[in-house]
Amino acid sequence: MRNIDKVAWVRVEDGRVLAARSRGKDTFYLPGGKREPGESDIDTLVREVTEELSVTVVRGTESLVGTFEAPAHGRNPDVVVRMTCYTADYEGTLAPNSEIEELRWLGHADRSLVSAVSRSVLDHLAAKSLID
Repeated sequence: MRNIDKVAWVRVEDGRVLAARSRGKDTFYLPGGKREPGESDIDTLVREVTEELSVTVVRGTESLVGTFEAPAHGRNPDVVVRMTCYTADYEGTLAPNSEIEELRWLGHADRSLVSAVSRSVLDHLAAKSLID
């Protein structure tokens, strides 16, 4: 089995969670990505959110949501994503950047639009009444 180690940002506003869709893809993901060698979770979070969403995560405001695992979308069944998720405040205006084509605020009813690991996060958020 092969693991993909990712860090993701969970931004909830008005009962919805922010999701991003990469150019040419049909599935939404929570913003974030793979860590580079030697990076901490927070360093990865800050770098990826800036690259994808044109905003800056405010260091010191992060809070661990949890770590979630599921089969990787579009990969062989033996590839698993292990995604550590954090909430955090940000500065700037959210806008798609780099490979991101679209941002969308999703509720639990939209879970069919996201990857398997992101569905686990949406389920967790809904169970805690954080999203509609």
